[in-house]
Amino acid sequence: MHIPSCNTTQLDLVCFDAALEEASRPNPYYDITKWLYVPNFYSEYRYILGTRGEKPLICVGINPSTAAPDALDNTLKSVERVAHHNGYDSFLMFNVYAQRATRPDDMEPICNQALHQENLKAFDYLLSLGRRGQPAVWAAWGAIVEKRDYLPGCILDLVHLGEVRNARWFTAGQRSKKGHPHHPLYLRKDSPLEPFDPKKYLKDIFHKD
Repeated sequence: MHIPSCNTTQLDLVCFDAALEEASRPNPYYDITKWLYVPNFYSEYRYILGTRGEKPLICVGINPSTAAPDALDNTLKSVERVAHHNGYDSFLMFNVYAQRATRPDDMEPICNQALHQENLKAFDYLLSLGRRGQPAVWAAWGAIVEKRDYLPGCILDLVHLGEVRNARWFTAGQRSKKGHPHHPLYLRKDSPLEPFDPKKYLKDIFHKD
């Protein structure tokens, strides 16, 4: 379990570009030809964790927990299975908010805009990967999005970046009564991806457009 030791505003954040550059260098703890891990060390926040490939599926959760290369938690194991079942050779786990907290109730109450901006850079980078020019994004944040008032606004920023990059959005599994995308945990490994309109979702549920 990861319980935040402080608000992220108290941290000396590593900017995404510098963290990505460092993640491309050999690491004694994992194979960088297999894993993309940014930052490439365990910390109070995480921008990206996933596998490298030619046809990645970008999965968007709410916030990171304890997972690391070669030490996936049950949620990321499920993400990997669903990605492979749907024809993707790799998965890239991203989160609406980058602060690590196993229990969403432990997330900081106010959005750290500096961390959010670096996280947006990470998302834009992920959207640039792959060969087809139309990145696949799996909305998988569940009803946890209601835990903090700032999270829908963060998602809206991701949607705007996706529009620029011509992203295709999907969900997997039954959506909640309110319409929230299903969380990956406990999904069947053969769950199909279904088209998802994130702008309509945000407008219908949070009145954001």
